[in-house]
Amino acid sequence: MTPRLCLTQDAEADDLLSKDPFALLVGMLLDQQIPMEVAFVGPKKLTERMGGLDPHDIAARDPEEFAALFAEKPAVHRFPGSMAGRVQALAKAVVDQYGGDVTALWTVGDPDGAEVLKRLKALPGYGEQKARIFLALLGKQYGVTPSGWREAAGAYGEPGTHLSIADVVDASSLQQVRSTKKAQKLAAKTGRENKGKAAT
Repeated sequence: MTPRLCLTQDAEADDLLSKDPFALLVGMLLDQQIPMEVAFVGPKKLTERMGGLDPHDIAARDPEEFAALFAEKPAVHRFPGSMAGRVQALAKAVVDQYGGDVTALWTVGDPDGAEVLKRLKALPGYGEQKARIFLALLGKQYGVTPSGWREAAGAYGEPGTHLSIADVVDASSLQQVRSTKKAQKLAAKTGRENKGKAAT
């Protein structure tokens, strides 16, 4: 059964994310330095411009041409050049390591949560935090629940939280997650400023 995601509040974008795990993987990659719902609309923009979102196609594209697609207005990301390169690197990794099938990340060899996290962290552009959030998104909303996935996802895997895109199920939860992120950024900034004052 296809999950019914509601991450962007854009019906077509959410439909693509629900049906295409590679689109979801790309959306998560794009989720930095722009609003999360804008990041997850990115795969729809690329699909419209390319006539599909096939990792084989993206991996084989001329990098300059692909970057130009990214930069077309409305741009897929505020840093189209560097993010286009990251998406191509991600597509190449999915093709080379998993034959273009993203679901192999969590199906081949019947991996547990820790192994899925390890595989995600090995992908270009996926650090510790991004991998944990994506694992939480898989477990909470995509029906991918390998044993130990909550533990591997850390705080993002806990039920009843509003920490990340993994917890967005409607417009209201989107606002709650945004508020949490804003508070975290403010706390981090305050912490840095206090540290700076203590050092002087």
